[in-house]
Amino acid sequence: MEYRHLGRSGLKVPVLSFGAGTFGGTGPLFSAWGQTDAAGATRLVDICLDAGVNLFDTADVYSNGASEEVLGAAIRGRRDQVLISTKTTLPMGDGPYDAGSSRSRLLRAVEASLTRLGTDYLDLLQLHAFDAATPVEEVLSTLDDLVHAGKVRYIGVSNFSGWQIMKSLAVTDHYGWQRYVVNQVYYSLVGRDYEWELMPLGLDQGLGAMVWSPLGWGRLTGKLRRGQPLPKDSRLNQTAEFGPPVSDDLLFRVLDVLEEIAAETGRLVPQVALNWLTRRPTVSSVIIGARNETQLRQNLDAVGWTLSDDQMARLNAASLTEAAYPYFPYRRQEGFARLNPPIV
Repeated sequence: MEYRHLGRSGLKVPVLSFGAGTFGGTGPLFSAWGQTDAAGATRLVDICLDAGVNLFDTADVYSNGASEEVLGAAIRGRRDQVLISTKTTLPMGDGPYDAGSSRSRLLRAVEASLTRLGTDYLDLLQLHAFDAATPVEEVLSTLDDLVHAGKVRYIGVSNFSGWQIMKSLAVTDHYGWQRYVVNQVYYSLVGRDYEWELMPLGLDQGLGAMVWSPLGWGRLTGKLRRGQPLPKDSRLNQTAEFGPPVSDDLLFRVLDVLEEIAAETGRLVPQVALNWLTRRPTVSSVIIGARNETQLRQNLDAVGWTLSDDQMARLNAASLTEAAYPYFPYRRQEGFARLNPPIV
Protein backbone atom coordinates (compact mmCIF):
# COMPACT_ATOMS: atom_id res chain seq x y z
CA MET A 1 0.00 0.00 0.00
CA GLU A 2 1.28 3.46 -0.88
CA TYR A 3 1.32 6.05 1.92
CA ARG A 4 1.12 9.79 1.37
CA HIS A 5 1.34 12.85 3.57
CA LEU A 6 -2.07 14.22 4.51
CA GLY A 7 -1.81 17.62 2.90
CA ARG A 8 1.15 19.58 4.23
CA SER A 9 1.09 17.77 7.57
CA GLY A 10 3.54 15.16 8.78
CA LEU A 11 0.82 12.49 9.03
CA LYS A 12 1.14 9.68 6.49
CA VAL A 13 -2.05 7.98 5.34
CA PRO A 14 -2.75 5.10 2.94
CA VAL A 15 -3.80 6.11 -0.57
CA LEU A 16 -6.94 4.03 0.03
CA SER A 17 -8.88 4.42 3.27
CA PHE A 18 -12.04 2.69 4.45
CA GLY A 19 -15.36 4.45 4.93
CA ALA A 20 -17.46 3.03 7.75
CA GLY A 21 -20.73 4.59 6.61
CA THR A 22 -22.16 1.09 6.08
CA PHE A 23 -21.58 0.15 9.72
CA GLY A 24 -24.59 0.22 12.03
CA GLY A 25 -27.63 0.49 9.81
CA THR A 26 -29.98 2.58 11.94
CA GLY A 27 -31.67 5.91 11.30
CA PRO A 28 -32.90 7.52 8.05
CA LEU A 29 -31.74 6.33 4.63
CA PHE A 30 -29.35 9.22 4.07
CA SER A 31 -27.35 8.39 7.20
CA ALA A 32 -27.64 4.59 7.18
CA TRP A 33 -26.31 2.90 4.04
CA GLY A 34 -25.67 -0.62 5.27
CA GLN A 35 -26.31 -3.16 7.98
CA THR A 36 -22.78 -4.26 8.92
CA ASP A 37 -22.62 -5.38 12.55
CA ALA A 38 -19.58 -5.65 14.82
CA ALA A 39 -18.64 -9.15 13.66
CA GLY A 40 -18.86 -8.19 10.00
CA ALA A 41 -17.00 -4.96 10.61
CA THR A 42 -14.20 -6.78 12.43
CA ARG A 43 -13.70 -9.02 9.39
CA LEU A 44 -13.57 -6.03 7.03
CA VAL A 45 -11.09 -4.26 9.31
CA ASP A 46 -8.94 -7.43 9.34
CA ILE A 47 -8.81 -7.42 5.54
CA CYS A 48 -8.00 -3.72 5.42
CA LEU A 49 -5.13 -4.02 7.87
CA ASP A 50 -3.72 -7.03 6.01
CA ALA A 51 -3.68 -4.84 2.88
CA GLY A 52 -2.05 -1.89 4.64
CA VAL A 53 -5.23 0.21 4.89
CA ASN A 54 -5.13 1.60 8.42
CA LEU A 55 -7.27 4.76 8.09
CA PHE A 56 -10.97 4.38 8.91
CA ASP A 57 -13.40 7.25 8.32
CA THR A 58 -16.79 7.68 9.94
CA ALA A 59 -19.06 10.44 11.34
CA ASP A 60 -21.30 10.91 14.34
CA VAL A 61 -24.33 11.29 12.08
CA TYR A 62 -23.81 7.93 10.36
CA SER A 63 -26.50 5.62 11.71
CA ASN A 64 -27.08 8.04 14.59
CA GLY A 65 -23.75 7.16 16.17
CA ALA A 66 -23.99 3.42 15.56
CA SER A 67 -21.28 3.55 12.89
CA GLU A 68 -18.79 4.87 15.44
CA GLU A 69 -19.89 2.25 17.97
CA VAL A 70 -19.45 -0.62 15.51
CA LEU A 71 -16.10 0.71 14.32
CA GLY A 72 -14.98 1.05 17.94
CA ALA A 73 -15.88 -2.58 18.58
CA ALA A 74 -14.08 -3.71 15.42
CA ILE A 75 -10.79 -2.04 16.35
CA ARG A 76 -10.87 -2.91 20.05
CA GLY A 77 -7.49 -4.11 21.25
CA ARG A 78 -5.61 -2.69 18.26
CA ARG A 79 -6.06 1.06 18.59
CA ASP A 80 -2.33 1.59 18.04
CA GLN A 81 -2.59 -0.03 14.59
CA VAL A 82 -5.25 2.29 13.16
CA LEU A 83 -6.00 5.91 12.35
CA ILE A 84 -9.53 7.07 13.17
CA SER A 85 -11.19 9.91 11.31
CA THR A 86 -14.63 11.16 12.27
CA LYS A 87 -16.79 14.16 11.49
CA THR A 88 -19.29 16.35 13.31
CA THR A 89 -21.49 19.46 12.80
CA LEU A 90 -24.55 17.94 11.07
CA PRO A 91 -27.67 17.53 13.26
CA MET A 92 -27.82 14.57 15.65
CA GLY A 93 -31.20 15.62 17.03
CA ASP A 94 -33.67 18.48 17.35
CA GLY A 95 -32.20 20.10 20.46
CA PRO A 96 -30.38 23.45 20.49
CA TYR A 97 -26.99 21.76 21.10
CA ASP A 98 -27.45 18.88 18.65
CA ALA A 99 -26.09 20.63 15.55
CA GLY A 100 -23.46 23.11 14.48
CA SER A 101 -19.86 23.89 15.42
CA SER A 102 -20.27 26.08 18.49
CA ARG A 103 -17.83 25.57 21.37
CA SER A 104 -20.55 23.82 23.35
CA ARG A 105 -21.48 21.51 20.48
CA LEU A 106 -17.92 20.63 19.49
CA LEU A 107 -16.87 19.75 23.03
CA ARG A 108 -19.97 17.63 23.55
CA ALA A 109 -19.65 15.98 20.14
CA VAL A 110 -16.02 15.03 20.58
CA GLU A 111 -16.63 13.51 24.01
CA ALA A 112 -19.56 11.53 22.61
CA SER A 113 -17.52 10.27 19.65
CA LEU A 114 -14.63 9.24 21.90
CA THR A 115 -17.06 7.26 24.06
CA ARG A 116 -18.69 5.52 21.11
CA LEU A 117 -15.33 4.71 19.50
CA GLY A 118 -13.83 3.51 22.78
CA THR A 119 -10.73 5.69 22.52
CA ASP A 120 -9.27 8.74 24.23
CA TYR A 121 -8.16 10.58 21.10
CA LEU A 122 -9.11 11.11 17.45
CA ASP A 123 -6.41 11.06 14.80
CA LEU A 124 -8.50 13.33 12.59
CA LEU A 125 -11.57 15.45 13.29
CA GLN A 126 -13.36 17.09 10.37
CA LEU A 127 -16.21 19.56 10.36
CA HIS A 128 -18.93 17.96 8.25
CA ALA A 129 -20.34 21.30 7.05
CA PHE A 130 -19.81 25.03 7.52
CA ASP A 131 -21.75 26.55 10.43
CA ALA A 132 -22.70 30.07 9.32
CA ALA A 133 -24.29 30.86 12.70
CA THR A 134 -21.10 30.45 14.74
CA PRO A 135 -18.17 32.88 14.52
CA VAL A 136 -15.17 31.33 12.80
CA GLU A 137 -12.97 32.42 15.72
CA GLU A 138 -15.09 30.40 18.15
CA VAL A 139 -14.90 27.29 15.98
CA LEU A 140 -11.16 27.47 15.40
CA SER A 141 -10.18 28.35 18.97
CA THR A 142 -12.17 25.34 20.18
CA LEU A 143 -10.47 23.03 17.68
CA ASP A 144 -7.11 24.41 18.78
CA ASP A 145 -8.00 23.69 22.42
CA LEU A 146 -9.00 20.13 21.53
CA VAL A 147 -5.64 19.53 19.84
CA HIS A 148 -3.69 20.97 22.78
CA ALA A 149 -5.78 18.84 25.15
CA GLY A 150 -4.64 15.73 23.26
CA LYS A 151 -8.16 14.70 22.26
CA VAL A 152 -7.66 15.49 18.56
CA ARG A 153 -4.43 15.28 16.58
CA TYR A 154 -5.31 16.80 13.20
CA ILE A 155 -8.27 18.81 11.94
CA GLY A 156 -9.99 19.31 8.62
CA VAL A 157 -13.22 20.17 6.85
CA SER A 158 -15.74 18.63 4.48
CA ASN A 159 -18.30 20.20 2.15
CA PHE A 160 -16.93 23.74 2.62
CA SER A 161 -16.79 26.30 -0.18
CA GLY A 162 -13.52 27.94 -1.13
CA TRP A 163 -14.22 31.23 0.63
CA GLN A 164 -15.25 29.43 3.81
CA ILE A 165 -11.96 27.54 3.91
CA MET A 166 -9.86 30.61 3.12
CA LYS A 167 -11.61 32.73 5.75
CA SER A 168 -10.94 29.99 8.30
CA LEU A 169 -7.27 29.68 7.30
CA ALA A 170 -6.78 33.45 7.48
CA VAL A 171 -8.14 33.53 11.04
CA THR A 172 -6.04 30.50 11.95
CA ASP A 173 -2.87 32.08 10.65
CA HIS A 174 -3.62 35.38 12.39
CA TYR A 175 -3.87 33.75 15.81
CA GLY A 176 -1.36 30.96 15.26
CA TRP A 177 -3.93 28.21 15.87
CA GLN A 178 -3.94 24.69 14.48
CA ARG A 179 -4.44 24.66 10.71
CA TYR A 180 -6.77 22.52 8.64
CA VAL A 181 -4.72 19.86 6.82
CA VAL A 182 -7.44 18.02 4.90
CA ASN A 183 -10.55 18.69 2.87
CA GLN A 184 -12.89 15.70 2.51
CA VAL A 185 -14.55 16.19 -0.85
CA TYR A 186 -16.83 14.63 -3.42
CA TYR A 187 -14.70 13.85 -6.47
CA SER A 188 -15.11 11.30 -9.25
CA LEU A 189 -14.91 10.86 -13.00
CA VAL A 190 -18.54 12.02 -13.21
CA GLY A 191 -18.10 14.79 -10.63
CA ARG A 192 -15.01 16.94 -11.23
CA ASP A 193 -16.30 20.22 -9.76
CA TYR A 194 -13.64 19.88 -7.06
CA GLU A 195 -11.04 20.87 -9.65
CA TRP A 196 -12.49 24.33 -10.39
CA GLU A 197 -11.71 26.03 -7.08
CA LEU A 198 -11.02 23.62 -4.24
CA MET A 199 -8.15 21.75 -5.90
CA PRO A 200 -6.17 24.93 -6.68
CA LEU A 201 -6.90 26.05 -3.10
CA GLY A 202 -5.58 22.74 -1.78
CA LEU A 203 -2.41 23.05 -3.85
CA ASP A 204 -1.82 26.60 -2.65
CA GLN A 205 -2.72 26.10 1.02
CA GLY A 206 -1.46 22.56 1.57
CA LEU A 207 -4.79 20.80 2.11
CA GLY A 208 -4.84 17.16 1.12
CA ALA A 209 -8.03 15.71 -0.32
CA MET A 210 -9.80 12.72 1.17
CA VAL A 211 -12.27 11.68 -1.53
CA TRP A 212 -15.77 10.52 -0.65
CA SER A 213 -18.08 8.68 -3.08
CA PRO A 214 -15.24 8.08 -5.57
CA LEU A 215 -17.51 5.95 -7.75
CA GLY A 216 -19.95 8.80 -8.39
CA TRP A 217 -22.61 7.80 -5.88
CA GLY A 218 -22.51 4.19 -7.10
CA ARG A 219 -22.74 5.01 -10.80
CA LEU A 220 -19.28 3.71 -11.69
CA THR A 221 -19.53 0.23 -10.19
CA GLY A 222 -19.78 -1.39 -13.62
CA LYS A 223 -23.40 -2.41 -13.12
CA LEU A 224 -24.92 0.32 -15.28
CA ARG A 225 -25.23 -0.21 -19.02
CA ARG A 226 -26.31 2.16 -21.77
CA GLY A 227 -29.98 1.63 -22.68
CA GLN A 228 -30.63 -0.74 -19.77
CA PRO A 229 -32.65 -0.11 -16.58
CA LEU A 230 -30.97 0.12 -13.19
CA PRO A 231 -30.26 -3.32 -11.70
CA LYS A 232 -32.70 -4.19 -8.94
CA ASP A 233 -29.89 -4.55 -6.41
CA SER A 234 -28.47 -1.07 -7.14
CA ARG A 235 -28.81 1.31 -4.19
CA LEU A 236 -29.31 4.09 -6.73
CA ASN A 237 -32.94 2.96 -6.88
CA GLN A 238 -33.33 4.38 -3.36
CA THR A 239 -30.56 6.98 -3.01
CA ALA A 240 -30.15 8.74 -6.37
CA GLU A 241 -32.14 11.77 -5.21
CA PHE A 242 -29.69 12.37 -2.33
CA GLY A 243 -26.53 12.28 -4.42
CA PRO A 244 -24.87 14.68 -6.85
CA PRO A 245 -26.77 14.84 -10.16
CA VAL A 246 -25.13 13.38 -13.25
CA SER A 247 -26.45 13.67 -16.79
CA ASP A 248 -26.88 10.46 -18.79
CA ASP A 249 -24.72 11.93 -21.56
CA LEU A 250 -21.75 12.42 -19.21
CA LEU A 251 -22.31 9.16 -17.36
CA PHE A 252 -22.34 6.90 -20.37
CA ARG A 253 -19.57 8.80 -22.13
CA VAL A 254 -17.37 8.07 -19.13
CA LEU A 255 -18.60 4.49 -18.76
CA ASP A 256 -17.80 3.74 -22.40
CA VAL A 257 -14.16 4.74 -21.89
CA LEU A 258 -13.96 3.00 -18.51
CA GLU A 259 -15.13 -0.25 -20.10
CA GLU A 260 -12.59 0.09 -22.92
CA ILE A 261 -9.72 0.63 -20.48
CA ALA A 262 -10.95 -2.12 -18.16
CA ALA A 263 -10.72 -4.52 -21.11
CA GLU A 264 -7.24 -3.26 -22.01
CA THR A 265 -5.89 -3.61 -18.48
CA GLY A 266 -7.76 -6.73 -17.36
CA ARG A 267 -9.23 -4.69 -14.49
CA LEU A 268 -12.78 -3.97 -13.36
CA VAL A 269 -14.56 -0.71 -14.18
CA PRO A 270 -14.55 0.55 -10.56
CA GLN A 271 -10.87 -0.32 -10.19
CA VAL A 272 -10.03 1.87 -13.19
CA ALA A 273 -12.15 4.73 -11.82
CA LEU A 274 -10.44 4.53 -8.42
CA ASN A 275 -6.96 4.30 -9.92
CA TRP A 276 -7.61 7.48 -11.94
CA LEU A 277 -8.39 9.34 -8.70
CA THR A 278 -5.15 8.23 -7.04
CA ARG A 279 -3.25 9.96 -9.88
CA ARG A 280 -4.96 13.33 -9.44
CA PRO A 281 -3.31 16.37 -7.81
CA THR A 282 -3.85 16.96 -4.04
CA VAL A 283 -5.43 13.53 -3.47
CA SER A 284 -4.04 12.07 -0.24
CA SER A 285 -6.52 9.23 0.22
CA VAL A 286 -9.53 7.79 -1.60
CA ILE A 287 -12.23 6.49 0.74
CA ILE A 288 -13.58 3.13 -0.36
CA GLY A 289 -16.59 1.39 1.11
CA ALA A 290 -17.82 -2.17 1.05
CA ARG A 291 -20.76 -4.17 2.33
CA ASN A 292 -18.96 -7.49 2.04
CA GLU A 293 -15.52 -9.07 1.59
CA THR A 294 -15.84 -9.44 -2.18
CA GLN A 295 -16.51 -5.74 -2.72
CA LEU A 296 -13.67 -4.79 -0.39
CA ARG A 297 -11.09 -7.04 -2.03
CA GLN A 298 -12.09 -5.75 -5.47
CA ASN A 299 -11.70 -2.14 -4.36
CA LEU A 300 -8.34 -2.85 -2.73
CA ASP A 301 -7.09 -4.14 -6.09
CA ALA A 302 -7.51 -0.62 -7.51
CA VAL A 303 -3.92 0.14 -6.47
CA GLY A 304 -0.57 -1.52 -7.06
CA TRP A 305 -0.68 -0.80 -10.78
CA THR A 306 -0.83 2.33 -12.92
CA LEU A 307 -2.91 3.59 -15.80
CA SER A 308 -0.86 4.73 -18.80
CA ASP A 309 -0.62 8.41 -19.69
CA ASP A 310 -2.77 7.73 -22.76
CA GLN A 311 -5.46 6.04 -20.66
CA MET A 312 -5.42 8.92 -18.18
CA ALA A 313 -5.78 11.39 -21.05
CA ARG A 314 -8.76 9.50 -22.50
CA LEU A 315 -10.50 9.46 -19.13
CA ASN A 316 -9.77 13.15 -18.64
CA ALA A 317 -11.24 13.99 -22.04
CA ALA A 318 -14.36 11.86 -21.58
CA SER A 319 -15.13 13.29 -18.15
CA LEU A 320 -14.39 16.96 -18.83
CA THR A 321 -17.38 19.29 -18.48
CA GLU A 322 -17.85 23.03 -18.82
CA ALA A 323 -16.67 24.99 -15.83
CA ALA A 324 -18.89 27.52 -14.09
CA TYR A 325 -18.13 31.25 -14.11
CA PRO A 326 -15.59 32.65 -13.35
CA TYR A 327 -13.59 29.56 -14.31
CA PHE A 328 -14.70 28.86 -17.87
CA PRO A 329 -12.57 31.64 -19.46
CA TYR A 330 -9.45 29.86 -18.20
CA ARG A 331 -10.38 26.85 -20.33
CA ARG A 332 -11.74 28.69 -23.35
CA GLN A 333 -9.47 31.67 -23.85
CA GLU A 334 -5.71 31.53 -24.37
CA GLY A 335 -4.99 34.77 -22.52
CA PHE A 336 -6.71 33.53 -19.37
CA ALA A 337 -5.09 30.11 -19.65
CA ARG A 338 -1.63 31.62 -19.90
CA LEU A 339 -2.16 33.38 -16.57
CA ASN A 340 -3.69 30.38 -14.81
CA PRO A 341 -3.33 27.06 -16.69
CA PRO A 342 -6.33 24.79 -16.05
CA ILE A 343 -5.90 21.47 -14.29
CA VAL A 344 -6.93 18.68 -16.68
